[in-house]
Amino acid sequence: MAIVQMVTVALIVMAASLGVKRTEAQVHHVVGGDRGWDPSSGVASWSSDRSFRVGDKIWFAYSAAQESIVELKSRDEYESCDVSNPIRMYTDGLDGIPLDVEGMRYFVSGKPENCKNGLKLHMEVMPLRSPETQKPKVVVSEDSVSTLAAAPTTPSGSVQLYGNSVLFLVGLWLCFYYMAV
Repeated sequence: MAIVQMVTVALIVMAASLGVKRTEAQVHHVVGGDRGWDPSSGVASWSSDRSFRVGDKIWFAYSAAQESIVELKSRDEYESCDVSNPIRMYTDGLDGIPLDVEGMRYFVSGKPENCKNGLKLHMEVMPLRSPETQKPKVVVSEDSVSTLAAAPTTPSGSVQLYGNSVLFLVGLWLCFYYMAV
């Protein structure tokens, strides 16, 4: 299962860095790094030194057959792992969530026992970066090398075609993966 998660993370990084519009998200955060949304990934320590901003995107990679993600409204629900009144539930196994407004966000495992064992994430979404400091990049994990990608001033057709092909292949792979599970 770890290989599938690593391949999924690698495909997310490739898709994010090759063909996605650079203005939609400044930083793509893969929650839990190389291990994804898993009790062994240490999500709390993973997020402790990261900053999340409006325009960023967070990605959850997990086994949809074994797990789900629940977004909660309040810190009290988050602390108590009360998933009875969610804002939204994510069950696809690969969920990209845009951080489009400032404020606190709370995500927990859909399984209360996993949540109580620490599989949860809270973050403060900070204001958008000023235009002179905006540099699109992909962040996989602290131990991995961050990939910085400057947005081209005039996109080339071949780069866009290649990026769209990567996105198509990611989608095709995910379809086959979920049909096999």
